[in-house]
Amino acid sequence: MKRNITIRSNNLDISLKIKNILREKFEAIDFQVTDNIQENTELVISIGGDGSFLKAAHELDFPDIPFICVNTGHLGFFAEVLPNESEIDFFIESYIKKDYKINSLDLLELDVIGDGKFKTDYAINELVVRGNKSRTAHLNLYVNKDYMETFSGDGLIISTSTGSTAYNYSAGGSIVDNRLQIMQITPISPISTNAFRSFTSSIILPARNSEISVMPEYKSDNFIIIVIDGEELKYENIIEIKTRLAEKKIKLLRLSGYEFWDRVYMKFLKTFDYKELEKRTIYRDNLINNIK
Repeated sequence: MKRNITIRSNNLDISLKIKNILREKFEAIDFQVTDNIQENTELVISIGGDGSFLKAAHELDFPDIPFICVNTGHLGFFAEVLPNESEIDFFIESYIKKDYKINSLDLLELDVIGDGKFKTDYAINELVVRGNKSRTAHLNLYVNKDYMETFSGDGLIISTSTGSTAYNYSAGGSIVDNRLQIMQITPISPISTNAFRSFTSSIILPARNSEISVMPEYKSDNFIIIVIDGEELKYENIIEIKTRLAEKKIKLLRLSGYEFWDRVYMKFLKTFDYKELEKRTIYRDNLINNIK
């Protein structure tokens, strides 16, 4: 049976072009390439931005198979490969030679409870609970069934260490090394007045043996918005949202030279440097030639 690679892509022209290049190159070395996971799939390649990877992971139900991301989007924090042939060749050579490591990332497991209904879902980055139609959300927050606060404001973000660099960071939360098992609660535009008192900074909890519970208070209607990794759903009469560290994980294939804080610096602080890109391309071309 041939070794199988599954490729997921958004519909941008450049993404479809890269998908065809990858397909041709893997088939040339006797791999089978499919759009969906097969029994013998050993790697999933996501082509697009960070959103494309999150979408693929959810659609494929967080398989116990590593992902690698080719960035044709904007930030590309999860991405390992740039969309050009020298990068693709370097990735394929590294994969064949097993010159890589696998990072296992924590997931959040969450239960949405209300009206006799019970739904379980998972998040790589974050869960967001906020008010309907941009109304102020009033949310009772508990940790391990102990009352913490009644939050009033736009909403709450509950993120993993991986998600700390996503919406959490934009909302003023802390960046956390993704080797740490934590859950971070970050307020979105909290109200702190004589009438309403809310924490105005993020709260970081150990993920192991912690359960965060959010119980909405309804003022004008019975709707609440829940956003999981950017996918928004409106719910009615939700009683409670429980969040904890999941047993399952998501795996990312990392090529040699990957380091979390270097990625943070390159994506958030350093302006794009075309000379650095050129140097990186030359470096990888030389490595490929030496391997051959």
